[in-house]
Amino acid sequence: MTFQRITVNPDVCGGKPTFRGLRFPVSRLLGLLASGETRESILKAYPYLESGDIDEALNYAASLADEQVFEFSR
Repeated sequence: MTFQRITVNPDVCGGKPTFRGLRFPVSRLLGLLASGETRESILKAYPYLESGDIDEALNYAASLADEQVFEFSR
């Protein structure tokens, strides 16, 4: 899967995936969504983000979850 909005640059946020070269990590956005923030509240609080960034972050997370294997103790 190719991502158009997510970039990785070793000089930006320590090489973590960010949006369009901005200093805003994908993980931060996913954390906001996981904590219950709405799309609208995120876009209002971070006006440099776009709705497409949120869509791509969710697709990125889904692709990572599809590739990862986690072992859970019983």
